[in-house]
Amino acid sequence: MRITGLSTHVVGTPWRNLTYVQVHTDEGLTGVGETRMLGHTDALIGYLREAEANHVAGSDPFAIEDLVRRMKYGDYGRAGEIVMSGIACVEQACWDIKGKALGVPVWQLLGGRANPPGHRVKAYANGWYTGERTPDAFHAAARKVVERGYRALKFDPFGTGSFELDHAETRTSVALVEAVRDAIGPETELLLEMHGRFSPATAVRLAREMEPYAPAWLEEPVPPENLKALAKVAEKVSMPVATGERIHDRIEFRELFESQAVDIIQPDLGHIGGIGEMRKLAATAETHYVLIAPHNVGGSVLTAANLQLAGCTPNFKILEHFNDFADAEIKKVVKGAPEVVDGYFELSEAPGLGVELDTDAAAEFPQQQARFDLWAEDWHKRDGGKGRDRR
Repeated sequence: MRITGLSTHVVGTPWRNLTYVQVHTDEGLTGVGETRMLGHTDALIGYLREAEANHVAGSDPFAIEDLVRRMKYGDYGRAGEIVMSGIACVEQACWDIKGKALGVPVWQLLGGRANPPGHRVKAYANGWYTGERTPDAFHAAARKVVERGYRALKFDPFGTGSFELDHAETRTSVALVEAVRDAIGPETELLLEMHGRFSPATAVRLAREMEPYAPAWLEEPVPPENLKALAKVAEKVSMPVATGERIHDRIEFRELFESQAVDIIQPDLGHIGGIGEMRKLAATAETHYVLIAPHNVGGSVLTAANLQLAGCTPNFKILEHFNDFADAEIKKVVKGAPEVVDGYFELSEAPGLGVELDTDAAAEFPQQQARFDLWAEDWHKRDGGKGRDRR
């Protein structure tokens, strides 16, 4: 079996473009992969066009390790977000093809079921707080999350905070967290997101303000480039620290592990080279007693790929999910889209990734000039600001 070519399909919303890549073979099998880019979708598609000619076409889709290595190192320049995201899409699709050809789900090919929950993977909701930034609005929105069966949710209550947060904004943020905790009760996990906004001193101060509401983790308290700053926060807070969504090569996690500054890593499967790279990273994390909770802001193919990893990874904690609240209508572009039931995803027994792209449905959501600016007023509404349809 040989790869004959790639086709790309972009599903657009005002705040994110989802890129789906189909890998076609000479035996009629087609696999699919996905990533979500912020501001670089055209660059990704341009890279894939060149990679198709230079590396992908004519390759054996079963020889995934070889193909990933050639795509990563065969152009000599250091692979960054765009290249690693392109690799991730092709790599996911190759696993999909391999699983379909052999008649087994990808998690079986990666070692078989190992996650303690067995057939189920815990989910947490994101993208649910798109209304007004008031305690009443957040309380009502959080109630809808738990009424839908979720047992964990995440949010960033800090507005446009950057490095510091003044007294008034601090009080607003505390009130929002208090309202959400009241809405979800004591048993539901509350995950606190900082989006790399703050200086170490501010992050520590705010974390201590939030302690009465028992956050299950503190995510990206400081910008991701300075590990010593992260370690400074980790030493002074009482809750687990999570980070890693903006690291695009598993090798770059080495210093993070050595720093002992993180309890939970959050690599993005769509940006870090795919399922195999994530599997290797998860195994390394396990040797450092670190859990993995992937960043998952894509659609249903990316969710399905993450679930393949979850099924065979003993240190897998929980999976992020946007698509029940933000842009829920895009789920229809994927047949067999994973669904959250009573707070969990069921682990699919279907061959490959267990999903199929509906290209006709995808065409109903053309690429947009998507915009997501965390320092813009009302960014949490995820309406793209002045994003324009590109038709």
